[in-house]
Amino acid sequence: MAKMIFVNLPVTDVDRAAAFYAAIGFEKNAMFSNDRASAMVWSDTIHVMLLAHDFYATFTPKPIADPHAVSAVLIALALDSRAEVDGITEAAIAAGGREAHPAEDHGYMYSRAFEDPDGHGFGPFYMDMAAASIAMGAEA
Repeated sequence: MAKMIFVNLPVTDVDRAAAFYAAIGFEKNAMFSNDRASAMVWSDTIHVMLLAHDFYATFTPKPIADPHAVSAVLIALALDSRAEVDGITEAAIAAGGREAHPAEDHGYMYSRAFEDPDGHGFGPFYMDMAAASIAMGAEA
């Protein structure tokens, strides 16, 4: 089996969260989805598990943080172009998310940020590796 990442996110409404993630390009895996959880596939090796609070609580004794009030993690999404960065951010906003900060353009890297309806933070970005190598070499 390939090494994979499953990001588990507590959500207040599984159906609403699943609709949001579908709107930004994730695909629902019905085999691992029910009324308490929705498995959303980003790629063959990266999945987001949207878990109702009561179900999420079965995995940890710690209290569930309110991501609208505190930040525990920011999830960066590498994309193939600036247009894809803009596209996923605009789709997130249209689907009920919130833009967390405007675009940042460093020449070799372009990024934006958004939050899902539950407040989980995402940072889609595009990086031109050839330009980054030149920029990093110049800064070293």
